[in-house]
Parts: sequence; C-alpha cells; structure tokens
Amino acid sequence: MSETTQNIRVRFPPSPTGFLHVGNVRTAIFNWLLARRHGGAFILRIEDTDRARLVPGSVEVMLDTLRWMGMDWDEGPDVGGPYRPYYQSERLAAYVRYAKQLLESGWAYRCYCTPERLAELRTQQQREKRPTGYDRRCRKLSPEERAELEVSGVPSVVRFAVPLDGTTTATDLLRGSSIYQNSTLDDFVIMKSDGYPPYHFAVVIDDHLMKITHVIRGEEYISSFARDSLLHEAFGWAPPLYAHGARVLGPDRAKLSKRHGSVSALELRERGIVPEALFNYLSLLGASYSADHEFYSREELVSLFDIARMSPSPAIFDQTKLEWMNAQYINHRLSLEDVARRCRPYLEEAGLVQPEDGGEYIEQVVSLVKDRIKLLPEVVELTEFFFREPTLDAAQLLSRNLTLDAAHAALRTAHGRLANLAEWAEPDLEREMREAGAELGLRPGVLFMALRVAVTGSTISPGLFETMRVLGRERTLARIERAVEFSAPTPAGSTPA
Repeated sequence: MSETTQNIRVRFPPSPTGFLHVGNVRTAIFNWLLARRHGGAFILRIEDTDRARLVPGSVEVMLDTLRWMGMDWDEGPDVGGPYRPYYQSERLAAYVRYAKQLLESGWAYRCYCTPERLAELRTQQQREKRPTGYDRRCRKLSPEERAELEVSGVPSVVRFAVPLDGTTTATDLLRGSSIYQNSTLDDFVIMKSDGYPPYHFAVVIDDHLMKITHVIRGEEYISSFARDSLLHEAFGWAPPLYAHGARVLGPDRAKLSKRHGSVSALELRERGIVPEALFNYLSLLGASYSADHEFYSREELVSLFDIARMSPSPAIFDQTKLEWMNAQYINHRLSLEDVARRCRPYLEEAGLVQPEDGGEYIEQVVSLVKDRIKLLPEVVELTEFFFREPTLDAAQLLSRNLTLDAAHAALRTAHGRLANLAEWAEPDLEREMREAGAELGLRPGVLFMALRVAVTGSTISPGLFETMRVLGRERTLARIERAVEFSAPTPAGSTPA
C-alpha cells in the first residue's frame, strides 16, 4: 500500500439485527488481514443504536461465527480494551456531548417536524417529481420560535446543518475522490428523538475516539460518504483512510439474497462448509492475488493482503464454486483426523455414533469416503452401513443375471473361504475371493457385486475389500451369513424373508 501503515487500527462494527451475511464476513476478513499483516489492531465494535431492529442473542452468534472462522480481535466487548465500552448503546454520553458541540457551533440545529409532516413532504416531492429530502423548515426558525417549541415539550431530533453552497470532497483508496455539491445534500439527522444517534453520526465519533486509521467497508456505505466528510470537517478531525469494497452479487448479478441459497455464515456452517474453505473463498471475493492460484493458507493471505489488491468491481458469490472449494479442503487439504472430528457431530446426531465411542473406527470409516464428501453432513448417508445393519434387497443380489440360487451358493462359498482366512488384509481378501469366483465359474465382478450388496446393502460403496477390512472379520462374516440366509431357497409359492 502506498498509504501509511504505521500503527494501523481497523474495526469491524456489526449491527446485532440478524446473523452475519457473507458480505459482512468478507469485510471482517479484509480488515483482519490488513491489521495482521502490519501488526496493527483489529477492533470489534457492536453498533446497536437501531434499537427497534435488535435481535436477541445475535451478538453471541456473531462472535461465535467469527471465532469459528478463526478470527480474533484485539479489542472488543468480550476482551475489553483502552477505548471501552465497545457497545454503542453504552456510549450515548459521548454522542450527546458531540451533538451539543455541533449545536453550539452552528453546525447543527433542532428539528421539531413530526413524522406525519415529513411523510407528507416526501409524498408531495415525489408527486412533483422533485428530489426528496428535508426542506430545512426548522433551520429557519427564530430563537423565539425555538424557545416556544422547547417550552411546550415538542419532541425533536438534531439535524446537521449542511453548507448551502460549495462542495464536499470524500476520498476513497480504491475509487479516488468524489466531489459533492452541498446544495444537493440533505440536512441529515445526527440524534434521533429517542436519544440514540443514527449510524453515520455514531460511527464517525467512535472511529475518532478509538483512533481508527483505516476503514474497509462495503460499497453500500458510499451513500453516507459525504456525511462522513462533513462531520469530520465540522469537528476539525482528520478522517481515516477509506476503502469501499466491491458489492457481493449472486450469479445472476442481482443483489445477493435468500433466493441465491445460503447467504449467512451460520447457514453455511450448518450446511457443512468448513471455515478454512469459507475464509479462503471470501478472501478472493473482490480481491486478486494470482491468476493461476486459488488456495491460500491463512498465513499466505496475511502476507499478501493489500488494499491495492482489492477491486471496486462487483464480486460474484457462487455457491457451486464454494462447495467445490469446500470439497477440495475436505478431500485433500485437511488431515484425516481433522475431517473425522468434524464429521462426528453429524454421525452422533444421526444416532450412528455415541459420545462415548472411540474415534479410531470413525477415522477408518471416514478415510474410505473422504474423497466423496462435498459437505460434511453427507458423511451420514455415505457411511451409515458401517454403523447399522443394511437392508437387503433381492433385486440387487440378482444383478448381472445372477439367480437367487446362484447368489446363495456364491455367498455360502465366499463365507466359508473368508472364515478360514488367516490374515484379514485387503490383498488376502481379494485373492481369496478371486479364487472363489474361479471355483464357482463366476467372473470376479459378478461375485464382488453380490458380496458388496451383502456387506453394505448397496451396489455403490467404497472399495469392497477396503470396506471389508474396516468392517472387520466378525461384522463382515455376520453380514454375509445373513445374506446367505436371506437368499436361501424357499418353498414353492413363497418369497425370501
């Protein structure tokens, strides 16, 4: 980066009005990477001034989501810090103090207009096809009129007095400078009638008091960029360096929404996305590192990240690409022990594994299906027969034109040979079954399919002899014996049990 990197302090300020959208998480990642690359501070601040939209418990879920993503913070509501408190609702005294300063300096004024009048004004402006915005009626009140309204107890808000002429300049590290004509800007509210500040007022004060040096945020905040600059000018403060990241869109280039699938990190977690894959994928969403490289460790991303690598062009969130990347992590980039540990909760939830069961067998099972898992919950369907007796289907035993009588004879012969096998190892199992097929006059594939159905209850499974090895001698022989009984000849007119 060309800008200063000394004593970098960045913040991620989620609003507890729901769960973290993937766009929010991407913003958190960019800020975290910037801080970690330069040995700076990553601050977590909860912006809870919109009291009507608060969702109980969402703060805890957001913090847990960030921890699951492997992100830590140097200051925040749960770890403290030199600029506490880190909940905006606990910082009201500061907002009142600075609003009073603007009132006294002439940069702000009280507005007594009712919501009904403002709604009527907006409707009239729309009807007349004029730009909507406050008409500054209360800005023109005389001191006597203000005093009378105050005495009568009429509720009020505090509005910022935007200069009536001239321009305001706001500079973005990605997009350059934007010049706004002050005459086109609205006198925006800085303190609501309930005593709470709107986002754009509180954030400027908190960023100043917490010594924030860089602000990486989403493109949607460009609409308040002029307000930020005006507030900094009114207070005489140097603004932090801003970078507005690319919008995150769906594959149809429309605003990302539920119709594009899971869009919250919590939903993705529940679907079986691993955090390493999500972190890697979102780090590339709106930033570029190498044209021929897609997988990066966290350490590599920290060493490579630079605001200059970010792009202002829209970024496409593709669930299919994320799931592919997730499969690559599960199949190749995470250890077997790690994948088995992450699969275990799904196996327990399905009743296939008990909490007290050891992990060695689970690892052996997962080792056979790991390369076929795209999302963690898929492990249940892929491995159920390893933990639970499969259902036998006569039609599957009769595959490849093998009669039930022939299947019965083949399975009985296979059982006898396997029961006398000295070593329960894959080469020995395969050799013995090939010899059994030759003895029976069956092609290996025909016998192997009958055995696969007997052992797993399906014509599709991991390698037959790998499966038999992991199931073990006792369980494998018991299942083949069961299939022998299932396929035994029955009296005329009856069907197999």
